Amino acid sequence: MTVHLQVELDKLKKRILALGAMVEEQLYNAVKALKDRDGGLARAVVESDREIDAWEVEVEEECLKILALHQPVAADLRFIIAVIKINNDLERIGDEAVNIAEAVTYLAGRPAVSHPFDFERMARETQGMLKKSLDALVNLDLDLAYQVGILDDEVDHLYKEIHDGVKRLIPDLPQRVGSLIKLLLISRHLERVADHATNIAEEVIYMIEGLIPRHAR
Repeated sequence: MTVHLQVELDKLKKRILALGAMVEEQLYNAVKALKDRDGGLARAVVESDREIDAWEVEVEEECLKILALHQPVAADLRFIIAVIKINNDLERIGDEAVNIAEAVTYLAGRPAVSHPFDFERMARETQGMLKKSLDALVNLDLDLAYQVGILDDEVDHLYKEIHDGVKRLIPDLPQRVGSLIKLLLISRHLERVADHATNIAEEVIYMIEGLIPRHAR
């Protein structure tokens, strides 16, 4: 590997980690807005999405430039391919955070719906998965990356509980159908964030081992 290529790869890693930090913050704010029924914070999350989109484009362009100019091979090539995919998953997590925030904006303008669903636990598990996947990327931690896939099963279970619970509540609260559907959508968006965090962890595994673990769980 040339010195110039190493410099470019180090810069790329810093960029993808910076994007990860931005997305983590956006998800945190979306979840906080949900917990506090804070429409103002929810709108700020929606507005911040443009910055994440622009950053995602810059990272992809940087990857393509390195591929064209340096023609990396072996581990360096795997790293760049993984970054391209992780970049896309991070952008999609940002979109899911926006979707949650838009639902919160709707809910914040209406009376609260009393429900038994544990959104805080689901959000906590999902945020933990994202953090672990990014920590695995930072430290190239194989064990941590494999843990993320295991945690995804718990989030899937929580999503199913909320999905089934909302369906049971709708006939009893026909006047609150709109709010109940928004709650169902929020759980779906959190479940999708968990899926993208799993994708990131799988790319870390690919980066380290050269194996593609997708569909093998």
